[in-house]
Amino acid sequence: MNSPWPLLITLTYVAIAMVIGLRARAGRSMNSLEEWGVAGRSMGPVTLYLLIAAGSVSAYTFMGAPGWAYSKGVAVFYVAIYLAYLALVAWYFGPKVWQFGEQFGHVTQASAISDRYQSPALGALAALVMAIGSIAYAVLQTIGSAYILFVMSGGLIPIWLGVVLVLACIAVYLYASGQRAIGRTNAFQGVLMLIVAWAVGLWAMHSATGGLSFAGVFERIQAEHSEFLTLPGAGGDMSFSFWTTSIVVSMFSFMPPVWTQWMSAASARTIRRSATWLPTYYVVILPMVVVGFIGIFSLPDLARADTVVLEYAMQHLPVVLVGLLGAGTLAASMSSSEPFIHSVSLSLSKDVLQPVLKLSDGVTGKLARLLILPIMFFVVAPLAIAEPGSLVMILLVGLGFASQVLPAFIGMFFWPRASRLGVMAGIVIGFLITTAFTVLWPHPLGIHAGFWGLMLNLPVFVAVSLMTPATHAEVVERFFRIAAPRGFTQRRCSAAG
Repeated sequence: MNSPWPLLITLTYVAIAMVIGLRARAGRSMNSLEEWGVAGRSMGPVTLYLLIAAGSVSAYTFMGAPGWAYSKGVAVFYVAIYLAYLALVAWYFGPKVWQFGEQFGHVTQASAISDRYQSPALGALAALVMAIGSIAYAVLQTIGSAYILFVMSGGLIPIWLGVVLVLACIAVYLYASGQRAIGRTNAFQGVLMLIVAWAVGLWAMHSATGGLSFAGVFERIQAEHSEFLTLPGAGGDMSFSFWTTSIVVSMFSFMPPVWTQWMSAASARTIRRSATWLPTYYVVILPMVVVGFIGIFSLPDLARADTVVLEYAMQHLPVVLVGLLGAGTLAASMSSSEPFIHSVSLSLSKDVLQPVLKLSDGVTGKLARLLILPIMFFVVAPLAIAEPGSLVMILLVGLGFASQVLPAFIGMFFWPRASRLGVMAGIVIGFLITTAFTVLWPHPLGIHAGFWGLMLNLPVFVAVSLMTPATHAEVVERFFRIAAPRGFTQRRCSAAG
């Protein structure tokens, strides 16, 4: 494709996103953790709805998920289960987390863990383990962003330069406006993604089948490539055990940016209203997945499955729509990498460096803003340029590590007897097992490495908790009056002591 329009449209989107992000601060000082980290807890229901939706619908919507549909078939629908679950989690846990933050002054997930178990060391451990999962997610998004610029420029912007350009753009407005920039840009990006996904999807369906019904696509797949409609898929590499354990691991990963989004709301009621409507946004993924299935019979020889939507668009769609697809895909990538980079910087500053170096809140606030630069350019950029695997697989590996912090949340919401040492022991065992079964012996017996970690993590957590002192009863009571207001009793609290 020789037209300059796709690149011009994509770069116009980047310029608009930068203006929105820079203006989001509106003259406020961003040197406090409360303002840069959680936007002064001020976001209304519409902004929060688009913030959560756009943040959870990332590059895999336009690249990873269609790529899995193209290469593995129906296994891709794990995404539908995961997104539905995210909406339920936000509806139930979001208001409670907001109350924790508002009443106890938490600005990060790890600071809530540190407070619940009265252990800065445990907060730091949780922050570091979660940082691995978050970095994996940010790398995934950055790879997607760089690839879009590579394709839209006809190869003039190589992957390494695309990585640097995208991260530099995000760094400018993230440093300037923090969580407010994420909220405003995600709102713009969320609307753009929804419009582009359905426009591209419907056009692609019409060009492939002559109609606008999903049924025509799947009837042809059933007739010509029925192996894509059952597990383990056409490649034979997506067993039922790996598919189901991947879903379980994804469901148990309470990622830090989601926690930060909830604490940025104006009220607990705001979160519940936004979460109630979240499923209406997640239909954004359906047309993109269908384009992936179209690619099975239209583009049988693709070298890289993640590019199926872009390749199909460039061969069959008008140049303006290709440009909008580039902008929409870049929006999906940036809207998800921003909150993950932000949360890693915020949590490492607040939960690791502040207690170790005995920093004041003022210095920690300034440090959090500056820390995004080394995280972006010395960690995310080299990993993204190396392109270590398929987009969805990078995501699943990251979630496998993040899920090992599950015991901390069990003790926060469900089990008053959970102890500091029990949670620590569970996280350490789970992390070691997940690392071994990711690097040395990948996914034994076809079961996800993170699931293996959880199977040892949780029994160790329970056993050590029962053998070691619980957290002080007054602290447990303070949390459980919010976490379980209808089930909380003085007897449970006394049992915890």
